[in-house]
Amino acid sequence: MCRSRFDLCLYRDTPDQALSVSGAERPVNILFLTQRVPYPPDRGDRIATYNYLRHMWDRGDRVRVGCLSQSDRDADGIAFLEERCVAVCAPRVNERVRKIASLRGVLTGQPLTVPYFSNARLRRSIRDWVREDPPDLVFIYSSSMAQYVMDLEAPIRIMYFAELDSDKWRQYAEHRSFGPGKWIYGREARLLLEFERRIARSFDASAVVSEVEKELFLKRIPDVTPHVIPNGVDVEFFTSEGHDNRHPHTAVFTGVMDYEPNHDGMLWFCAEAWPLVRREIPDAELLIVGNRPTKEIQALDGQNGVTVTGWVDKTQPYFDKSSVAIAPLRLARGLQNKVLEAMSMELPVVATHHAAQGLGDVPADTLIVEDSMQKTAEILIRLFRDNDEARAIGARAAEFVRSHFRWKHTNQKLDVLLETKRER
Repeated sequence: MCRSRFDLCLYRDTPDQALSVSGAERPVNILFLTQRVPYPPDRGDRIATYNYLRHMWDRGDRVRVGCLSQSDRDADGIAFLEERCVAVCAPRVNERVRKIASLRGVLTGQPLTVPYFSNARLRRSIRDWVREDPPDLVFIYSSSMAQYVMDLEAPIRIMYFAELDSDKWRQYAEHRSFGPGKWIYGREARLLLEFERRIARSFDASAVVSEVEKELFLKRIPDVTPHVIPNGVDVEFFTSEGHDNRHPHTAVFTGVMDYEPNHDGMLWFCAEAWPLVRREIPDAELLIVGNRPTKEIQALDGQNGVTVTGWVDKTQPYFDKSSVAIAPLRLARGLQNKVLEAMSMELPVVATHHAAQGLGDVPADTLIVEDSMQKTAEILIRLFRDNDEARAIGARAAEFVRSHFRWKHTNQKLDVLLETKRER
């Protein structure tokens, strides 16, 4: 689906100068590319991209959005974007076809990620947009989408990596003990890092989601210093309606459940920690809330006090049914929206180091960090038995998030990045 809502033309008059965002005499013309339709904000990348777009609209920028549509449900999101953007191109893609297409990377020496996210229709639309109405600024979310503008001229090109995807593949490879998967993941990690290096060195600015990611970035790409723009949380939206409906022995996990870090983390938790909890607290319940649960995750539903919801319209009611949130991830890094949202909902969060490190320095009485599943079980048992302690930690967690991770704080950092100019 590729549509243009306005027949307008905006030409650059001073391409060698930074555009003043806060006091611009004319709107900034932005080309915005991201993997998925950036609405509704129901998963990590959509949450970030929607809020960045919303800020651009609030500033009066003229935005064209290029992305890939993955399901019928995207139609509503595309319509929402078309009401607010100059143009939207979101061609429908088939996941099975994309997986087959990605194998071209084996023949071409590319990372498989690049052909997986390549789409001829989107490429043509982007070229038409750039020719007919040249952008003042190109904003790319996720390195896989940089392929569309590598050879296109623009005064400012910004790459928001969020996190280095190559490092995720490295973690996947290390997690595999043997077999072809280990080789494929290792190859992807190596080739994707080469691609990320090329992007970072050719774009005008790069950004990551946390100081931890910046540190990793500088190790992998030492000649480029990225900006740090953290995720935010809509604290008004993620506000608890009170503790009256909270079950004192219920834990909750939220996330897209075919995403490997979420899938791996919950299978790990349910195998090693949850049986220990149930042995001590027989009526303990676990809510696994998120779209696209795998067969392995679905098999947990109805067993040992576990409920697997699949897709839900809102996660807040499930937070408000629970007394503790968990984030037992061992493959991820970055800044986890699930942790921010649970904290904003006044829940104590028990998270692994991988899930928590993107938040930076959090007081020990505000977020519980534990990598051992046995100790995680002990902590859950304690919090289930002492709801006053759980509520006290949750209150501190909400205060911390409201002080440090409101979207207005992120938007201030984003404005600095958007005002970056090419030094000529």
